[in-house]
Amino acid sequence: MASPTSAPPLPTTPRAGARQWAALAALTLAVTLLAVDGTVLALAVPALTADLAPSATALLWIGDAYSFALAGLLISMGTLADRIGRKRLLLVGVSGFGAASLLAALAPSAGWLIAARVLLGVAGATLMPSTLSIVRNLFLDARQRTRAVAVWSAGASGGAALGPLVGGALLEHYWWGSVFLINLPVMLVVLVAVAALVPESRNPSAGPLDAWSVLLSAAAVVPFVWTVKHAAQNGPGLAGAASLGLAIAAGAAFVTRQRRLPDPLVDVGLFTRPAFAGTVAASLIAVFAFSGLLFFFSQYLQLVRGYSPFEAGIRELPLTLASIAVVAVAVPVMARLGAGRALAAALLVAAAGLAVLALAEGQPGYAGLALGLVVTGLGVGLAFTAATDAVLGAVPRDRAGAASAISEMSYELGIALGIALLGTAHTLLYRDRLPDLAGLPGATQDAVTESLAAAYAALPGGGALLDAARHAFAQAMQVTSGIAAALLVAAAGVAWKLMGARPRT
Repeated sequence: MASPTSAPPLPTTPRAGARQWAALAALTLAVTLLAVDGTVLALAVPALTADLAPSATALLWIGDAYSFALAGLLISMGTLADRIGRKRLLLVGVSGFGAASLLAALAPSAGWLIAARVLLGVAGATLMPSTLSIVRNLFLDARQRTRAVAVWSAGASGGAALGPLVGGALLEHYWWGSVFLINLPVMLVVLVAVAALVPESRNPSAGPLDAWSVLLSAAAVVPFVWTVKHAAQNGPGLAGAASLGLAIAAGAAFVTRQRRLPDPLVDVGLFTRPAFAGTVAASLIAVFAFSGLLFFFSQYLQLVRGYSPFEAGIRELPLTLASIAVVAVAVPVMARLGAGRALAAALLVAAAGLAVLALAEGQPGYAGLALGLVVTGLGVGLAFTAATDAVLGAVPRDRAGAASAISEMSYELGIALGIALLGTAHTLLYRDRLPDLAGLPGATQDAVTESLAAAYAALPGGGALLDAARHAFAQAMQVTSGIAAALLVAAAGVAWKLMGARPRT
């Protein structure tokens, strides 16, 4: 019999059961489709160019308009999910994503497709933070949460790499709009599964959503991203300076307002914590490097190596499999090293993989490319898991939506900036390495300098000039891969310095 002075037993954290893991499967399917949608278009670029004839600027907008819209609304939608219910907003987002996918599939022009991609981004902004914050609320045990976040991250990083394979399989037999049409049956499955398996959750003490904060957050993010894109394409100018000024003013007003509100849209005090700020900064740099390279790698496999869309997708599969395999090692690695050291090590592994790719892109054969993809996939998969788990662990459950939105905003902003900046750098490097085109007609010169895909259309007979253009594209890829590897090394330094090196208890 226990003595009267004996201490009461410590409360145990509830562990997730079969229903929670089944719900995780539905949430991961949703985020996988979102990630696929962010990269599936890369393989469709040659078919898009032939059908819609977009300019180089329009082609970049088709690629990153989705991410720009996501980044501009993620903070607002994450906080809205905390207020009105995460499951409710998720169901609305799933329905909207399916409708916008149908509009994109039927696009008759580049402008229509850009508009549809924006709508996809708006719908996606309701999905990303909702899925991650629901994961935070379903899995209360720390080790189970890390495992669940690893599965969720595998859906995000694996989906990004799976996009080219899905796109390749569809483009082998159907027109380019099929890469969007495939979203409809998948989203229907997600809709039914979420409705049946996911419980509703919200912040019970949340106040009303502040409309001015919503407007200021979008006014800070969207003009900033546009400024970067505009400057990368056209150099500094009056329009870029005005847009940057607007972004800075809106950002300052947003931060000031958040500090004064009793229930802010974003707890800006989180960024005073070095671990939180380091996680966000490191993940943004990592995604910037990874996505900017991936956008052009699919084109490299098709246009330089001569693979069909499906063959190109198959050859990117090692990246997908490696990023998914991280699920098996994420928990023990992070328990042993801690989030900071695990994230830094993962980023260095990914940098090594990109360095191998940079060398292999100039060599014949596929073995070097496969090795580089495997190493990159392992590093990126572990990095996403460590960064996401660190962000979720830094906030209470009732603020999970807002914290998830910050994490996802860095992810989507990194994608948008990576495509805009590394994409533009690659285009400039490609043009710099082209031979003298003075002997060609003006229209043909413009097409060859526009992009390698346009060069194929303008030079149907091929020949030495097209070979030279392919060589210029490959050299540009090597330099871009080297830049991306250097960025990942810098991100590893940020993670190590700001997140600390203590293992997690």
